[in-house]
Amino acid sequence: MPKLPNWLTDSLVLQRERQLWRQTKVLAAPQNTQMSLAGETYLSFCSNDYLGLADHPALKQALAEGALRYGAGSGSSHLVSGHLDIHDQLEQALAQWLGVERVLLFSTGYMANLAVISALGGKDCPILQDKLNHASLIDGAQLSQAPWRRYLHGNVDSAAKMMARMEQLGLLVTDGVFSMDGDIAPLSELVVLADQEHWMTMVDDAHGLGCLGDQGQGSLSLAGLKADAVTLLVGTFGKAFGTAGAFVACSQEMAEYLTQFARPYIYTTAMAPAMAAATLASLELICSAEGDQRRQRLSNNIALFKQSLPTQGVTLMASDTAIQPIVIGDSGRAMAVSAFLQQQGILCTAIRPPTVPAGSARLRITLSADHTQEDIVLLCRKLADAIDYTSGGE
Repeated sequence: MPKLPNWLTDSLVLQRERQLWRQTKVLAAPQNTQMSLAGETYLSFCSNDYLGLADHPALKQALAEGALRYGAGSGSSHLVSGHLDIHDQLEQALAQWLGVERVLLFSTGYMANLAVISALGGKDCPILQDKLNHASLIDGAQLSQAPWRRYLHGNVDSAAKMMARMEQLGLLVTDGVFSMDGDIAPLSELVVLADQEHWMTMVDDAHGLGCLGDQGQGSLSLAGLKADAVTLLVGTFGKAFGTAGAFVACSQEMAEYLTQFARPYIYTTAMAPAMAAATLASLELICSAEGDQRRQRLSNNIALFKQSLPTQGVTLMASDTAIQPIVIGDSGRAMAVSAFLQQQGILCTAIRPPTVPAGSARLRITLSADHTQEDIVLLCRKLADAIDYTSGGE
């Protein structure tokens, strides 16, 4: 193959030197709390499968039956011939669940965010975002070529000041649950601000839907708001739903606008119909008594983790969600803590810059409804050992 340019190979060397090297782990088991890696079994605390649905029998059955009925792929985009009746059923069920007029399906959450922000943002519509918003939201603003700014994390006063300095009405964008910190946006206050200033609002609740609020309706529900309190609500299926894909919930008119102008929607093959069938089964579980039980187990596990965590040498961020980050600081040490835990049979990924700010490398511990109390107590004990070991303790 042709020789690569020097700047490319130099970048790879620098990435290693900075302890920022990324690589893929090849797993050989279903996505659950016990994972098989290179022939060894590990207790996992790094999956976003918060409710433990990814390996649920009902979802696997629905996926299999969906594939037998509809085949493996959808064949084309939603606007050509890829929108099947199972997609339509899922959209309608999601709309009814959230109490909105329309839902549009997307292949990934990243694509949904790119689609919405790039379609709405422009010279006539500036974008205002939380400083810690997900990369897909930031990339959407850059792709839109709109004037855009980021307010201080979770700071409504900062958002208001920046909004007042912008000459045009625009789009206020925030995560519901922040993926690396686990905290929740001040949604009630942000919605009031946007309504007062006549701005549109967009909430990406990838990590809240399914887990929080009434019937798992997410961060907005937890804040006492309905989904139609915001202009656009984005959700993903790859977290609590246990499947894959994403959706945008909005008004009928906004859905029509996105259908005409959101390029990632127009030009992307629709999600596999079997995946839509599995996601419909997941939604039914999330809304059921079993869903309530799983959310309660998850809540109990979060409380147990925070109670059992060692107090010495551990900085736990202010989170009451399934995402429980422990800030280590130095990237090399974060990698060492993660490696120590893996040697002890526990998978917990180290998150490093630029995913998080410089000097705030961390373990992003994620809890599941399927973790047992014994799992969590073991994690906390081994975590104390890891912190002590990497700090030079005996």
